[in-house]
Formats: sequence, structure tokens, C-alpha cells
Amino acid sequence: MPSRSHVRCPDHSKKGTFRILPLGDSALTIEFGNEIDANINSRVVAFATTIVDQGWRGIYDVVPTYRSVTIHFDPLQWSSTLLTKKLKALPRPTSGQDEWQGILHEIPVLYGGEWGPDLEEVATSAGLEPAEAIALHASMPYRVYMLGFSPGFPYLGLVPERLAMPRRSTPRTTVPSGSVGIADRQTGIYPIASPGGWQLIGRTPIPLYRKSASTPSLLKPGDLVRFTSIERDEFDRLSRQNQHDDH
Repeated sequence: MPSRSHVRCPDHSKKGTFRILPLGDSALTIEFGNEIDANINSRVVAFATTIVDQGWRGIYDVVPTYRSVTIHFDPLQWSSTLLTKKLKALPRPTSGQDEWQGILHEIPVLYGGEWGPDLEEVATSAGLEPAEAIALHASMPYRVYMLGFSPGFPYLGLVPERLAMPRRSTPRTTVPSGSVGIADRQTGIYPIASPGGWQLIGRTPIPLYRKSASTPSLLKPGDLVRFTSIERDEFDRLSRQNQHDDH
């Protein structure tokens, strides 16, 4: 299993406002900003946690994203007007109050080769040797801004600008589970095999999503991920270990 430790990710911004927008008659979106920013996302995660902690009946799901929280509710128990009133009455995260205590996950990755077929192209675009691109990608922790696209898929950022690469013009029909990719300033991990257009630079043997587990996703918004480069023998050992753990 990847090593984990608790980290604190404070938001040093002053008390901010948000905007509440209806999404049909059974959802609301609360917007905290309009850019990818760790401080904004810290407020998003903190406020989403506050909503969940209320234990309100008729709230089906609370989904934090990069810069907003979407709430899905039962329209027979809630109106948009009533829920908006309740949300505005909740304490808003301010500096010193919204320090999100997430988890730092160290995720081992076998970079390049058949496991990361786009690594050389990414490195060439950055003016680096493949080993230098690996070292740069693994040189910093990345924030889990949100989960989406497929179950448990973490959107992580921001990668060093030098490594930024657009998505592939022609997506692959199948990307193996565990694949680590880059898309613009984001990096992410495919938790299950699926189509995808990110630039693939490596693969992790660590399962990110177990459907039958009480907590299916290993990562959650507000966590941090640090990648560590491993060799083929370690990748195979960890793969066997995790296959054994699943049975």
C-alpha cells in the first residue's frame, strides 16, 4: 500500500463570498471562484464537509469540484429556495477555519516503456531527457482537486508548466487501470480501464478504486499525492501483493 500521512493545507484567503446557482429542480451549485487555485479549492472542500456534517435528510450527494460544490437533493423534501437559505446560514470557511486535514499518499509509479508510452514525447516537448521528466514530475506533491470522469479518477495539480501537454488529438480506446497521465497542467491516474486522451507517462500498481470496499476511492478531494519512481521488479511485486489482497 502507498504510504500515507496527515497534512494540513491552509487557505490564507480572507473570508470570501460564494454564488448559488440552481441546476434544474433537484440540484444547486455553489461557486467559490473561476480558476484552478488551491485556496479556492480548500474552501470548496471545507464547505462541502460542513454540508455533509449537517446530516440533512433528502440530500443525495455533495460533490466538490475545482471551484464549486454541487448538491443533489430530493425535490419532494427540499426547494431550491429553502436549501439556499440553509446554505447561506452555514458558517463560511475563513482563514484559520478551513484548514483541511487531508492525507498525503505516496504513489509508486513505473515510468516509461509500455507502461508510459507517451513519456518520451512529453520529455521532448519539455526539452528534457526522459529521466529528467520523471524526476520533475515526481519532484512535488499534487493536490487532489476533485474526483470525476470515471469512479475514483483524481484530478491532480498543478504540474510544472514545463511538463504541460495537451490531450491527445485521438484518444485511446482503452487505457489500462493505474495509468498516470498529463493533460495541460493537470496530472491524474486512471483507476479503472477506460477510454482516455491524456498523455500516459507511467503506471502505478496501487488500486485507486475498489467498488466493494466501504470506502471505494483511495483518494479524496483535499488529499495530496506524491509520486515515487520504481523499477519493474518492484512494480511486479506490488501488483502481485495487491492481487492477493483482493482475494
